[in-house]
Amino acid sequence: IAKDIFNSISSQFEGSCFLSNVGETPLVELQNTLLLKILGPKVVVYSDGEGIIKIKQRLRSKRILLILDDVGSKRAQLDKLAGEVDWFGLGSRIIITTRDSKVLTSHGVVDDLTYEVKELDRKEALELFCWNAFKRDKPIDDFLKLMLDAISYVG
Repeated sequence: IAKDIFNSISSQFEGSCFLSNVGETPLVELQNTLLLKILGPKVVVYSDGEGIIKIKQRLRSKRILLILDDVGSKRAQLDKLAGEVDWFGLGSRIIITTRDSKVLTSHGVVDDLTYEVKELDRKEALELFCWNAFKRDKPIDDFLKLMLDAISYVG
């Protein structure tokens, strides 16, 4: 969903950046990717503190779209990538995906601004799995039990 939103609206902004696997990626790497995508190769940071300063200084006047995908439970990553609303220009949009809603709450995101994705039912999950695994909407008979087990396991 986040990637589709990004692809649909990113052209409406002065700059845009989609950061995936935020919870698993080193912070300085994320900060450098953000600055590279918005400003180009002119800015490189070597520490998270330097990254915070550069993001605040260089992006505060830019209207950007920033998607932080799969933040996980690492609030520190979130705080050092998008600490406050004044880090970015007027009209900027920050979209955060996480399975841990406490991360959003502790970062100050209000309930009115959150969207909880409904879990797929078993039939929808099986179809999505099939499209991604086999490029078709129905399972291959030999794999049905294994696929149902996998879908059940990941929810």
